[in-house]
Amino acid sequence: MHSDRLTCIDLDLPALEGFRRFISSWCYQGDDYTLLVDPGPLSTIPRLCAELDRLGVRRLDYILLTHIHIDHAGGAGALLEKFPEAVVFCHPEGIRHMVSPEKLWEGSRKVLGQLAEIYGPIVAVPEKQIRFDAELAGTGIRAFLTPGHAQHHCSYLLDDLLFAGEVAGVHYPLPTGIFMRPATPPRFMLQVALASIHQMLALKPSRMIFAHYGLVEQAQKHLHIAAGQLLLWVRGVVETLHVEEIRREEAFKEWLMEHDPHYRNVTCLPADIQARENYFFGNTLRGMSEFVAAHSPEELQELLSSEPLTGG
Repeated sequence: MHSDRLTCIDLDLPALEGFRRFISSWCYQGDDYTLLVDPGPLSTIPRLCAELDRLGVRRLDYILLTHIHIDHAGGAGALLEKFPEAVVFCHPEGIRHMVSPEKLWEGSRKVLGQLAEIYGPIVAVPEKQIRFDAELAGTGIRAFLTPGHAQHHCSYLLDDLLFAGEVAGVHYPLPTGIFMRPATPPRFMLQVALASIHQMLALKPSRMIFAHYGLVEQAQKHLHIAAGQLLLWVRGVVETLHVEEIRREEAFKEWLMEHDPHYRNVTCLPADIQARENYFFGNTLRGMSEFVAAHSPEELQELLSSEPLTGG
């Protein structure tokens, strides 16, 4: 692929603290096709269209959804109004929700509250314009089912570049060091999430794009870190279960600051980005806590001893 034809389009939400360099869409303008990965929520579609105009995009052939969460896919139907020739690709289990998004929208409102309203409603995608293919004919792009962050999660490989969505969690670019954290909202299943990471490792990508946020050159290293963090964080949830509920999130965060060198770099983030990370931290803790509660101590011990706790 031609790296100079790949563009990150930031879909910032200035009304929300720290919602910059967080939601993004990626456009690739190839010789024979133009594709877009994750068009973002409805409220940022005007910004996205303005940037596509600036890039000279007159035709959009493919819209790839890593998953159908509102901040990634909510605006896909609206984008099709500008580019009616485009075909949307997503996980097979996500198709019906994008065609009839009423339940998805109500679920988003229930989970996200006012944030969902700021993102905007989910616009339906015509059934004839959405499908899943393991390979996009004539593009060299391969699609992989990678459940974990969501059961309807996909990742896409274009040459040596992996569009990873949230299979490896959340990343924020730093001048030095790495900040990463898992993104495990309910319903979280450790074995499923690890299997998806291992599947991506087997592809041996050189570079990787995090939906949240940015392109990294050492894909294998970051995937190893992600696998290690999943196991480490579950272990931390287990080890802080004895703390009274009102203090558990604080205790878990203190445990991570001691044991996770990559999450520890949260202190290096700009103040508003730290505030955003604190907002989402509870979702990850809740997903992992529910997972831990559903397993016996013996089962958890077996799971946590089956893989190394660090990597990369």
